[in-house]
Formats: sequence, structure tokens, C-alpha cells
Amino acid sequence: MILRLTASQSVDIPIVEQKIPIEHYLRQPKRLVNALIDPRRLEELAQDCFRFKMRPLHFIVLTIQPTVDMRLWSSSKGKIYLKSERCEIRGVEYINQRFSLNLVGILESLKIKGTTHLKGQANLEVKVELPPPLLFTPLPVLEKSGNGLLKSVLMTIKQRLTHQLLVDYYKWANDETLGLIKSENNPILFPSSQGA
Repeated sequence: MILRLTASQSVDIPIVEQKIPIEHYLRQPKRLVNALIDPRRLEELAQDCFRFKMRPLHFIVLTIQPTVDMRLWSSSKGKIYLKSERCEIRGVEYINQRFSLNLVGILESLKIKGTTHLKGQANLEVKVELPPPLLFTPLPVLEKSGNGLLKSVLMTIKQRLTHQLLVDYYKWANDETLGLIKSENNPILFPSSQGA
């Protein structure tokens, strides 16, 4: 029997715009992913592709730890897209061969009544063929438990987005602005004419 679980999460975060707009920050995939996901659980595979080792998930009598490869890219209009490319359950071969995970997300900055907002949506779907120990568990119990588990995964990402990403953006914008000011104020040194 195939169990299908789903969860969705949306965000709408007002931003205190800095001298350097958040659109510039959002165009840096590695920085963005590090703000959204604990960097200790992340491996960079390519400029726009990352491997994320999730925390162990406890589901009824099972404990699994998915490793997900994700791609993150931006459109010419500044929208950020996130999509899972592949998923592996290491150490539990029975589940690994019968498990699929699909994560799709979008994030963009919008002006609403003069205020910049980060708006986004993430959808997570898991399909798994039930192992023998779970075949006798009522389907509504499995669905409620599984959907709640996926929602908690998305909620963790939302919490990092509403806190960690903003902190990182403000720090980055401040550092970039200071760098620009220093380069503008750096005096041009002329060779000394003394002794000529």
C-alpha cells in the first residue's frame, strides 16, 4: 500500500529595506541556503545544487533520515525557485527503494503599500510504500501523523526564513555598504615629490 503525505507552508515577511536591496542578496544561492538550512547539514554539489541531510524523522515505529539534493535558482524577474532533485534514505534499504520526496518552493520580494515583503510558498510531498510493521495501522492515523511530521519540517524552514535569513541579510547589507564607503573614502596615494 502506498501512503501519500503532503504539507504546504506560506510566508509573508515585511522587510526593513537596507541601502542594498534584498533582491541582490537573494541572487546568492549559497548564502540563501545557508540561512534557510543549518550549514552543518549542507554540502555544496554545484553553484546552484546542494545536498541536505535532514534531521532524523520519527514516524510511528520508524526512524528515517532523508538526504535530499536540491537545486536553487533565480529568474530574471528576481523570483527564487527551490526544487528537490533526488532523495535517499541511507541505512534503510527497504524504505529507500519505496520512498520518494518532492519539495518545491518559490520566494520573491514584492512592494506592498510602500513596504518590501518577502512572500513565498513551499509544498512538500512524500510517497512511501508501507513496510510490514505499518500495514495494520489505520490509514487516517498514518496520514495524520505523517502530514504533521512534514508540516513540522516546513515550519522549521519558515522559522529560519523569518529569523536567520533576515539577520543574515541585514549583516550582509551592512558589510557591503561599509565596504563601498571604505573604497570611496580611500585616499589616492601619489608618489612623493620630495627629493626630486
